[in-house]
Amino acid sequence: MRYPPDILDEIRARLSVSQVVSRRVKLKRAGREFVGLSPFKQEKTPSFTVNDQKGFYHCFATGEHGDIFTFLMKTEGLSFPESVERLANEAGVPLPAPSPEAEQKTATNDRLRALTQSAAQFFQNCLNHPNASHAKAYLQQRGLTSKEIEAFQIGYAPNSKDALKNHLLQQNFQLADIILSGMAIGGPDIKVPYDRFRDRIIFPIKDLKGRIIAFGGRALDPNQPAKYLNSPETPLFHKGHQLYNAAEARSAAYQAKAIIVTEGYMDVIAMHRAGFPHTVAPLGTALTDGQMSLLWRMATEPILCFDGDQAGQKAAYRAVETALPLLKPGHSLKFTFLPDGQDPDDVLNQQGRDEMQSLLAAAKPLSEVLWQKEYQQAEWNTPERRAALEQNLLSLIDTIQDQTVKSHYTREIKSRLWRTFQSRPASGKQPRNTHWSGNPQNRTFQSKAQKYKAEKQPATHSLVNSPLMQGKTQKKDNHEPVLVSMLLNHPWLLEEQDEAVANLKFLTTEAETLRNAILEAHFMENSLDRSALQSHLERQSLASTASHMQSTVAQNGPQYAQPEASRTEAQAGWHELMMRHHKAEELKKELQAAEQAYREEGNQQNFERLKSIQQALEQSLLEM
Repeated sequence: MRYPPDILDEIRARLSVSQVVSRRVKLKRAGREFVGLSPFKQEKTPSFTVNDQKGFYHCFATGEHGDIFTFLMKTEGLSFPESVERLANEAGVPLPAPSPEAEQKTATNDRLRALTQSAAQFFQNCLNHPNASHAKAYLQQRGLTSKEIEAFQIGYAPNSKDALKNHLLQQNFQLADIILSGMAIGGPDIKVPYDRFRDRIIFPIKDLKGRIIAFGGRALDPNQPAKYLNSPETPLFHKGHQLYNAAEARSAAYQAKAIIVTEGYMDVIAMHRAGFPHTVAPLGTALTDGQMSLLWRMATEPILCFDGDQAGQKAAYRAVETALPLLKPGHSLKFTFLPDGQDPDDVLNQQGRDEMQSLLAAAKPLSEVLWQKEYQQAEWNTPERRAALEQNLLSLIDTIQDQTVKSHYTREIKSRLWRTFQSRPASGKQPRNTHWSGNPQNRTFQSKAQKYKAEKQPATHSLVNSPLMQGKTQKKDNHEPVLVSMLLNHPWLLEEQDEAVANLKFLTTEAETLRNAILEAHFMENSLDRSALQSHLERQSLASTASHMQSTVAQNGPQYAQPEASRTEAQAGWHELMMRHHKAEELKKELQAAEQAYREEGNQQNFERLKSIQQALEQSLLEM
């Protein structure tokens, strides 16, 4: 839902940033702002600042920056509507009334949530009934304590066709809602609706707000055709968009900066018991797009933990194919494969928490599992078979939607193919087209491709190790001093550019240090001028560094960077310089990628591209 800007402004006006942040971060006043330890990384010296007057926080250690809504999204994994709803309720700001259709949907969902909550209580009560002794015995056999049973609200569905239905009817719920919620099975061809769950251990499934919306049932009768049975799709429950234990694991995931995915309910509980509360499970199906998106809201590289058997391996490979189209910069998956025939519960019971921690720490990246998936399918001992392997891998990579990620995967796989087959021919004999190297008595061979790469290597060193690549040139690569000098001479630029300045990537320590100090002064002052900035730099023992940089720019820099430049001139110059800076950064990234491609493939085409990008970068820096 979209919220009018005035609603968001009203919430911000009623709730200060420090008020919201202080629930998670211990803040201490420092001048006009607050400081504390960053919630985004482990640190001993505070680098996290909050400025209530300006209405945002900034973390110098990680670059994280935002307002009260962003803070909840970053630290608790809430969506934007969820963060607005929570803070609006806290601030006493009424949100816009929904449409009649939305009101009707809300009313239906409210009834169904009350119904599923009542059903959960019924199942929990049934677990304590004498007729459920076999259910309790099963849970004890699996190692569950009474506290865990209570914490996860585990229950028991009695072996009856109408026990739950009759209970809910007595609670004044309508039969139509009982069927709509999935608690009973009914329809035109069914004369008498009957309970869906019978003689099963019941695991409540919750939404991200911790409200019970569905159930999973584990059969106690070994002759049941379905070992596990979930609620059907309902207005509350969409299986492909939910994860078991997501509500409880979300906060723990943000603390651990990780999320673990196991295959079943009991695995989640065993992991929680062992000290891995940031564990979830899909609901009896292969991982879906919706579940992937939910996982990425909790951590950028979820760890999928699969049983060490053929079924677990197949599930991992399905997850690879699901994930590939969805990959984006910084977001991927990692895979942990347990010993053959064991699930997380087995590993924890037999080998302990440390072994599980070691297995998780050794998780394989998605690119490795993608290679494993295709490589183990056949013997690649002929050129035609190797061509088929390359074609299969590149076809899978082609499903990646993000072009940047796709290009990196393409280079990675081509490099791996070259490393695997170039120096290890299938026949076991030496490759053709070889020449002697060194003393013939040593019988040392070198392929033409290796020779060509070796001959060209000095050229790539001359490019890679050039002052330009190392960020050491002063005459050409002078945009960083100009950017910083503009902020020193025209600090009013920060009123609109503070976030852009916070996100700038600097190569030199001096520029980075001065930028951070300038931002800090900006956060502490409502209206920062040159005099206040100078005083702040003097307190930080940075005045001489700033003066030296300004004098350098005064001699060689553009007119718009000088103190006497007009506001209009400085503003236009700033925007032009930022555009060129970003262009140079992109070219540097391209140069780095071209260098890597040349190192791996070593052909003339790579080398020409490397030179072309370097020339473009040199020209870009000369224009600054």
